[in-house]
Amino acid sequence: MTTPAVSFVALLALVTGTRLWLLRRQRTAVLGARSQVPVEFAADVPLDAHQKAADYTNAKIRIGAIAVLIEAGVALLITVGGGLALIDDYLRAQGLEGLTLGLAVIGAIAAISTLIGWPLSIYHTFVIEKRFGFNRTTWALYLADRLKALILALLLGAPLLAAILWLMREAGRWWWLDAWIVWFAFNLVLLWAYPAFIAPWFNRFLPLADEALKARVEALIARCGFSSRGVFVMDGSRRSSHGNAYFTGFGSNKRIVLYDTLIERLSAEQVEAVLAHELGHYRLRHIRRRLIVSAITSLAGLAVLGWLARQPLFYATFDVTQPSPHAALVLFAVAAPLCTFWITPLAAAWSRRHEFEADQFAAAHVESQALAHALVSLYKDNATSLTPDPVYSFFHDTHPPARARIARLRRSTA
Repeated sequence: MTTPAVSFVALLALVTGTRLWLLRRQRTAVLGARSQVPVEFAADVPLDAHQKAADYTNAKIRIGAIAVLIEAGVALLITVGGGLALIDDYLRAQGLEGLTLGLAVIGAIAAISTLIGWPLSIYHTFVIEKRFGFNRTTWALYLADRLKALILALLLGAPLLAAILWLMREAGRWWWLDAWIVWFAFNLVLLWAYPAFIAPWFNRFLPLADEALKARVEALIARCGFSSRGVFVMDGSRRSSHGNAYFTGFGSNKRIVLYDTLIERLSAEQVEAVLAHELGHYRLRHIRRRLIVSAITSLAGLAVLGWLARQPLFYATFDVTQPSPHAALVLFAVAAPLCTFWITPLAAAWSRRHEFEADQFAAAHVESQALAHALVSLYKDNATSLTPDPVYSFFHDTHPPARARIARLRRSTA
């Protein structure tokens, strides 16, 4: 094994070990606080709900640790294990070449990775989620979702991949700049089209029918100076009892979506507060900022790939004897996350800051205690741990810990 290959294996081991260490810290913190509800939530969260959240978190951590090990194993097999070279050589022997070869190699690796991950996905949905009373997905619906996802990957992902592979082969030294333009334009179109043309293929979206709640929501939207295609209720209860709300879309296709389970469990005032938080993300330009950062980081990533794709050592490290655009893409897709993993805390901290700012926006337009009560209710109903490990939370959590978030909302009222 060459020195660069040894370095890659060492980095993979370091990232994998760190991820497992963080999961262990989270498990220890959550189970260690299982016997007592934090005093801040004692009046609203019963002990059995708190213990359910701890057990649910622990179950997800256990399957998460297995997933981390599987991901590391797959990365090793594809790279230094010779998997990429083996698949590439086999498909070349079948007479494939050029763009067709590239699509076939990447498609084969994607299919193998998906099949390896399916048992954990099935276990999570039909064992863990069912055990804790969340799963409502039938086998027919689960398989239909996977089939639809495959069709979308073929209809949307394959043409994008083909365009990038063609540019890598034909557009010269600066191909990565053209590829970035194609990628960014594709994502803008997808962001615009998703609410109206893609999401309805998986879920039913109906206009908000509760007239009293609708009037409250429309008044809030007017106060916030927001315009959209409307507020829709999604049949999330078909798959899960978890409740949520989100803002989606771009340009003229903006939509506000409320899960039917959210409306069932929260009061009208609390639903309004959750919606105010979602509107805050838009009015404070969080979505636009994230889009800009995504554009910048993707441009930087493609520039790095553009340089690596010209380096013989990049291929030799993984025993790829026939350099190609598709080999460069696969190797980069495996190796890049090992480097970007270390900036995860920065992205998570930025996201938590946005959540705090959206909470403050909501508190300025609705009763802050309504949002606090809504969040506590969601924590309880979704079995979210109230006692995460601070190091794990710092590294991974895109939302502030429950204690910090509720404390801020309560201070805004005082």
